[in-house]
Amino acid sequence: MHDVGAAGNDAPEMCMSELTAAAAEADMEGLIDAARLSEWMDRNGLPGPGEPLEARLISLGASNVIVDIQRGEHRMVLRRPPRKVPPGRNESMLREYRVLEALNGTDVPHPEALGACDDESVMGSTFYVMGHVDGWSPMSYGRVWPAPFDSDMEARGGLATQLVDGIARLSRIDWRARGLEGFGHPEGFHERQADRWLKHLSGFKFRELPGIDEAAGWLRTHKPSRYVPGILHGDYQFANVMYRDGAPAQLAAIVDWEMATVGDPLLDLGWVLMQWPNEDEDRSSSGYVDYRGMPSRQEMAAYYTEVSGRPTDELDYYIILARYKIAIVLEGGYARVVKGDADNPKMRAFGDIVLDMARKAAELARTTPLR
Repeated sequence: MHDVGAAGNDAPEMCMSELTAAAAEADMEGLIDAARLSEWMDRNGLPGPGEPLEARLISLGASNVIVDIQRGEHRMVLRRPPRKVPPGRNESMLREYRVLEALNGTDVPHPEALGACDDESVMGSTFYVMGHVDGWSPMSYGRVWPAPFDSDMEARGGLATQLVDGIARLSRIDWRARGLEGFGHPEGFHERQADRWLKHLSGFKFRELPGIDEAAGWLRTHKPSRYVPGILHGDYQFANVMYRDGAPAQLAAIVDWEMATVGDPLLDLGWVLMQWPNEDEDRSSSGYVDYRGMPSRQEMAAYYTEVSGRPTDELDYYIILARYKIAIVLEGGYARVVKGDADNPKMRAFGDIVLDMARKAAELARTTPLR
């Protein structure tokens, strides 16, 4: 399973292709205790009882570590926080597992939830184990799409359609029926977004972010005219999905659920489109993937409505909120690097992204009229 983390939280990732065997062994130190993990897996009825356990590092993220687990013929994936566990990460790890478990048996592509552990003595943190997914991640290829999506533009467009299909299906799930009552606080979701994230920012703020206060002010005075709560992934983008091999494009799994909640699912669509280039822009270098051959924002929104049944005529609100929120989330990772409290120095790249997203949130707010 090529499970890479969120651009908003884990990216940029350090993948195994970048690591020597010696470096990989050093990076695994203190993350996995094979004997304790095997005992826990046997005690909780996970696949491969009694089989020797092999662990291989897949990725090191800012807030997550992904490890491939092999026991006999059974292959699984373990997800845990880094050695320096960020505040609240143990708890959010269990929240991730809860939503994955709730999605078992639905038509939303996701890794199967196999087991979670809240006993920190086993691994030094909470963790969970999920099923292996056959497929590929866009983040494994950088800015170059794998064949046939590198040259077949029609097939490449299907990657975008499938991306939207995943959250459209997710938005239809009856979250109460799937046991997610109390998972989030859907009441007053939009009323608290501006101040909630400003409060979060105040916990680590060390510099000015031009545009943040302006965007916050706009969000306080604007909210959608319609709101039907549903499951919200919270960091939905190409970085957090996997596809089946070959064409036509088929979504294999949605991954990295650490920001999931019950709220307004349309924010996931805003998250996808907050950096989506216009057709008159250079679509080959507008973001972290090559967008040439991809549908327009309007086409993506229309497809979402077709599958989900949710109208998207107030999409600009969700794009502004997405830009505002991602700026603050990324600033948290950047602040940890500046203070020396993060394992992954690559998060230093978040600094400029934060400023760009805050600026763009304010710019769009200025041109979006009050309804």
